[in-house]
Amino acid sequence: MSEPSETITGDPFGDRSPTSHERMTGQPWDASYHDGPAPWDIERPQPAVVRLAAEGGFAGTVLDVGCGTGENALHVAALGLPVLGVDVAETALAIARERAADRGIDAEFATADAFRLERLGRRFDTVLDCGLFHTFDAAERPGYAASLASVTGHGGTLYVLCFGDGPGAGPHPVGREELEAAFEPGGGWDVVAVEPDRIQTRYHDDGAPAWLATIRRI
Repeated sequence: MSEPSETITGDPFGDRSPTSHERMTGQPWDASYHDGPAPWDIERPQPAVVRLAAEGGFAGTVLDVGCGTGENALHVAALGLPVLGVDVAETALAIARERAADRGIDAEFATADAFRLERLGRRFDTVLDCGLFHTFDAAERPGYAASLASVTGHGGTLYVLCFGDGPGAGPHPVGREELEAAFEPGGGWDVVAVEPDRIQTRYHDDGAPAWLATIRRI
């Protein structure tokens, strides 16, 4: 996911605290988009998302959390589904809106803090997290899972595509047990499946090891 550009007061984080990734890098997410594509911005939808869509994995209203420049959201919206993509990176959102307009695709993009999704005041049937979960540390994950629960309708589906911990892993490797532990029944989740997959980046010839989790809201 990505970060808001600087406000008038000079605070690049607005009314939120920097995430662990931002503290580690010393930069807000938005800065990742200032000098060309970010490392994770492959300028096309992730193959795993394309495959999910072809299999009918997206239904009803769709939320893409940490949508970046919008390629995954636009792919799903092109199927005729109502899609909202949210991020904190204003630069990325501007690119996503421009791409939607250029392609004549009806998709909505808005600024939102992944830890305060309840502020959207909406619920969704399908939620996608492609490459955001793995940027949060263990202390942040319970709050993030609760935020996702606040906008996922009961019986809805959450897909999480995140870096795995195999050979050639990305910069934020996640163990399968860590992923499963973040979405517990006590938090309103049922982890249906966690399958090995790949995440494409600008620096991996054949993608990085990943987990694709299918999680139901209970």
